[in-house]
Amino acid sequence: MAQVYYRTPVGIALIAEDNGYICKVSICDGEADETTMDLPVLKEAIKQLAEYFAGDRKLFNLPLKQPGSDFQQQVWQQLLHIPYGSTITYQQQSHLMKNPLAIRAIAAANGKNNLWVIVPCHRVIGSNGSLTGYAGGLWRKQWLLEHEARIAGTGQIKLAF
Repeated sequence: MAQVYYRTPVGIALIAEDNGYICKVSICDGEADETTMDLPVLKEAIKQLAEYFAGDRKLFNLPLKQPGSDFQQQVWQQLLHIPYGSTITYQQQSHLMKNPLAIRAIAAANGKNNLWVIVPCHRVIGSNGSLTGYAGGLWRKQWLLEHEARIAGTGQIKLAF
């Protein structure tokens, strides 16, 4: 496994690959020097993240592979269908997955997502419109949603904590 650090507008991203697949993208507080790696998949991940933050990319096209149960994989796949600049609630996600009683399990699976921004769990909010549970911190979730809303032309969105 190889990894690099990449500075984003909201903190340092750790990007890891394993056997040619991006297996982890996480955000952290604190300091870490940007690093480089000659692996093409890591270079491409950095390029696509830079394009996302510049407002030039709405979809990621990377080979992804994160460990998880079949249920978690289904939840993460569904997240990829949430349009850029949009949000859905955990309840809506459970209905889209044809599993309306699994709201808590779906929320827990969202919380286990290891592919920050690329698998957009930040686009899932509470039924009352509030920002809920986000491993990267609620302020980052709000920043990402407002960034996407501006780029998508859906205007500045106001989200409650």
